[in-house]
Amino acid sequence: MEKCIYFASDFHLGAPNYSESRKREARIVKWLDFISPTCSELFLMGDIFDFWFEYHHVIPKGFIRLQGKLAQMADSGIKIYFFKGNHDMWVDDYFTKEIGIEIVSDELLIERSGKKFFLHHGDGLGPGDSKYKFLRKIFRNKFCQWLFSILPPRIGLFVANGWSSQSRLASNQKEVFLGEDKEWLAIFAKEQLHKAHFDYFIFGHRHLPLDINLFESSRYINIGEWINYNSYAVFDGTDLTLAYFEGNP
Repeated sequence: MEKCIYFASDFHLGAPNYSESRKREARIVKWLDFISPTCSELFLMGDIFDFWFEYHHVIPKGFIRLQGKLAQMADSGIKIYFFKGNHDMWVDDYFTKEIGIEIVSDELLIERSGKKFFLHHGDGLGPGDSKYKFLRKIFRNKFCQWLFSILPPRIGLFVANGWSSQSRLASNQKEVFLGEDKEWLAIFAKEQLHKAHFDYFIFGHRHLPLDINLFESSRYINIGEWINYNSYAVFDGTDLTLAYFEGNP
C-alpha cells in the first residue's frame, strides 16, 4: 500500500465550547482512522488546542480520544510531529514522553522524495502584525512562562480560557482571501525563495485553505482549519494535494 505524508492544523479544541469541541474531536479521530492505513508521517502544525499549558504535574483535561488515537498511531510506527502554534505554544515534553511525538518550536525544513518543504505554523511570519510579534516574544520567554507556572492551575487555566474565548475562531469569524499581493504568508514565502528553493511552503494559522503558485516551481499551501473546512494536505511522494474530509468545501 502506498504511504503518504499528511498535514493538518488549527483544530482549536476547546473553542468555542466543550460540546462543539467534542463533536470536532470525534470528526478528527474519524479522519485519523481514515488516513492511518496510508500514513507514514503526520504533521500537526499548530493550534491543535485552543489553549495548552503544561504544569509540572498538571495538564489541561479533556480530548483524551485524540491523544489516545495519536498514541495508537505512534505505536504502529507512524512518525508524528507537533508544531507549537500561537494558542498552544506552551507545549513542553508531555506528548514526547507519553506518546513519542516530536515537538517543533519554529520552522522545520525537510526533504521527502526529492521535494523540499518549508514547514511552520505561520504565526509571526511575513510583514505587519508587530503587536503579536512582540507578544510572541514575551509568551515564549522562559522566565515569563515560569511566572505563569507559579499560578495555581485553577487560576492559570481560568485566565487562559478567558483569553481563549476572545479568539477569532471562538466567535467563528470566517476568513476571506486578501489577494496574493496582500497574503502575508505568500509574501514571506516569496522572500524565502530569494535565499533558497523550496517546492512547498506549508503553513496553518491563516484559517483559510489556500493553494498559491509561486515562482520557481514553488507552491504555498495553507491547510486551513477544522471548524469550517475540515481541510488538510497530503503528499503522495509525487505531488501535494489540498483535501477536505467528508467532502466539506
